[in-house]
Amino acid sequence: MEKFSSLKIGDQFQSTTTISSDELDEYLGFSRIKNAMFEIDTGKKEPKVVSGRAMISRMEGEFTRLRQIYGNLIILYGVDGDKEWEGRQTRFLKPLYTDQVLKIKFTVSEKKDLDEEFGLIGVDFEGTNGEGEVIVTSKKNLYRIKKEPPSNL
Repeated sequence: MEKFSSLKIGDQFQSTTTISSDELDEYLGFSRIKNAMFEIDTGKKEPKVVSGRAMISRMEGEFTRLRQIYGNLIILYGVDGDKEWEGRQTRFLKPLYTDQVLKIKFTVSEKKDLDEEFGLIGVDFEGTNGEGEVIVTSKKNLYRIKKEPPSNL
C-alpha cells in the first residue's frame, strides 16, 4: 500500500476487469435507470452495451481495490473536471459491451494537503478495450485520503 506521503503526481496504476450481463442488470436495478436501450430483450444471449455510469462505478471500484491504494481510508470527495474541457469530467468515446475486457489506467494528477489529518489526490481514469482503443476517459476524480492509514488492516 502506498501512503499519501509516497504518492506522486504522475504515478500510474493498472487494472483489468469485465462487466457481465448479470452485473449490468444488478447495477441497472439498483440505480433504477429507466432507458429503453437497456430494456430491449431480443431473446438472444448477445452482449449488451454497458451503461456509462456502470462503467465509471466499476472503474472507481477497481481503483479502491488496487494493492497500492487498498488499506488507505479514502472517500470520493468530488469531481472537478478538466479546464480544457470547460470543467467537464468524463468522455465516453466508444461503447463497452458486457464481457468485453476493460483495461484501466489510473494516473495521479493532483496532490495537496487539506489539513493535518487528510490530503487530497486527483486521479484520472482511462479505459481501453482489448484492441487498445480508448473507450472512456475521466479526469480529476478527487479523493480525500487520510495521511496515516489505520494500523489494524
